[in-house]
Amino acid sequence: MVAIRINYDYCKRCGICSAFCNREVFTTDEFERPVAEKLAECTNCKLCVLRCPDFAIRLEVSASA
Repeated sequence: MVAIRINYDYCKRCGICSAFCNREVFTTDEFERPVAEKLAECTNCKLCVLRCPDFAIRLEVSASA
């Protein structure tokens, strides 16, 4: 299971995470902040983490039960 953590203190709402996510995991909230809404679609490719210019995204992978 994957958990995507976004540090909104670092995030500048540029949309790069959404643009590079080929599974469309991210949506935006009313403040234009990215929200990882479709976690079941995440393949743990880490493109969002690698491309975020502000180091605001972290992926946490837990072992499945």
